[in-house]
Amino acid sequence: SIMLISAVINSSTVLKRVTAWTPLRFTSRTKASIQYRHALFSTSDDSEPTSLEPYLNPDNRNDQVFAAISGNGSLKVTVATTRNLVNENIMAHEMSEVPADALGRLMTCGLLIGNGMQDEQVLQISVDGDGPLRGAVSITSGEGECRGYVGNPALSQIPLTESIGLVGTVQVVKNHPSWPNPYNGITSIRTGEIDADLGAYLAESEQRSCALAAGTVVKGVLCSAAGGYIVEQLPGCDEDTIKIVEKNLARLVEENGDNQLTSVPTGLLSCGKTPVDIANMILDGLDMKPLGQVSPVMKCKCSTERLFRSVRLLDRSDVDDILEKQEILEARCHFCGKVYRMSPDEVQQRFEEARGDPTLDEDFEEELTEKKKGN
Repeated sequence: SIMLISAVINSSTVLKRVTAWTPLRFTSRTKASIQYRHALFSTSDDSEPTSLEPYLNPDNRNDQVFAAISGNGSLKVTVATTRNLVNENIMAHEMSEVPADALGRLMTCGLLIGNGMQDEQVLQISVDGDGPLRGAVSITSGEGECRGYVGNPALSQIPLTESIGLVGTVQVVKNHPSWPNPYNGITSIRTGEIDADLGAYLAESEQRSCALAAGTVVKGVLCSAAGGYIVEQLPGCDEDTIKIVEKNLARLVEENGDNQLTSVPTGLLSCGKTPVDIANMILDGLDMKPLGQVSPVMKCKCSTERLFRSVRLLDRSDVDDILEKQEILEARCHFCGKVYRMSPDEVQQRFEEARGDPTLDEDFEEELTEKKKGN
């Protein structure tokens, strides 16, 4: 039978997981669920090795998501370094260490799981547990644009699993402008380890056989390393290939360091190993071929127009009451922390100029287009 590569979390448990794979057979549903753009797998000349020079990232200076495939086309590996992204979010949300770790892991997993999506496709992952973190949300596009937030950014220093809680759900929403309806998936929180729970979701809800690992190193208000990897079986992956990957993952964990405070693969990233290096380690002996790379960036879509759209959804009497009591309308974006303010006169003027139904995306987009033309 084809084996399922179980979710890999930290170095204290990963060796047991590497040697105890969970059985799973590929079904027609499994094959149908594995979708990649054909362009990712096309090469100009298979007889010549592809240069890795465009993918080099010395000392992980830049955030990067690098994807590669085994020479026989049966394994895809995606590796990310996301230190800068995590630091931007720490500053934007004024997060302490534990919330920064949680959001960093979640956003990294989003980039890894969503690698290969169409540019306009969006992946939203929500972890809603009963812990004091009060949930976390990450939204990623196919272009690598990311944004996210946690419910309690100032949470004190407690274990990550305790902050998330063991009762709750992991929810995944995938959408594209051309789709009639979004895809929704949900599973229960099992461990409170974000990558492990998402690995369980992929196996149960999407029938994807993969190993997923993500982690951060955050001290105070600085993230010194962050990243992760996902190893995914494609149809036709044989047991010999899986055995090679098992050995490679075990060696990778050993080199990462047997330290409960250093989650895989942050030990390697801290030592200067890049996504290309880590992908090479995982696909050692399997003739690694690069597929491409994405440069993840923190990008929020908030704006004054979107704020006013939310205001229009409120009862007008409630809006007037807020303005009367506060003299100004103020709101803070959950995703980037930006604060927006509107005076009573500006609110009144916008109500007079408003057109269309605020509940309809097409009306909102049309109104934005008209305003851009007017400017």
